[in-house]
Amino acid sequence: MSLFDRGRRKDGKEEPEPFEAPAPREAPVARDPVAGAAVERSRPVPNPPILSKPSHATAVAGGENMANIGKSITLKGDLSGNEDLVIEGHIEGRVDLPNNQLTIGANGSCSAEVHAKTVVVVGKVTGNVSATERIEIQATGLVNGDVSAPRLVVAEGAVVNGSIEMGTKKAGVATPQPSGPSLALSGEKKALP
Repeated sequence: MSLFDRGRRKDGKEEPEPFEAPAPREAPVARDPVAGAAVERSRPVPNPPILSKPSHATAVAGGENMANIGKSITLKGDLSGNEDLVIEGHIEGRVDLPNNQLTIGANGSCSAEVHAKTVVVVGKVTGNVSATERIEIQATGLVNGDVSAPRLVVAEGAVVNGSIEMGTKKAGVATPQPSGPSLALSGEKKALP
């Protein structure tokens, strides 16, 4: 029998090779700290389960994950936290995210006093909105209340019914920004009632 004839029967047909299951992994040998002798474990150590990361956040355009309040959620009371938030449901009360971004989504509505580092309004807000950095009101956004932030962006088609205060606040007094105009209005001018 040659090297190439290995596994073939005399009639020319191939003979299947026997299947050997891999041996289960054995745990490493542990030493008894008192006697110094090796102690063997008789059962194999199973592979640890692979856990996936929970997906309770929504990916946004910037690629970051944000907490999300869904369309069917209605929350009454004070809402505060220390992470970015997207509101697609309805909030009544007060929203306070002083170090984070708050986005009122297209389906979202707030009947609340809103304070955050950055506020993006795509839906509807009834109440005063203040931000320490920036407020952006997109084309479908509606704000019925006063707006206060150092920078304000209002897209064409957006509605703001209330006063606008810009500048940084020091000891309760607003001071204008030295960098020039920071109000970006695009579109028609709308008269306030």
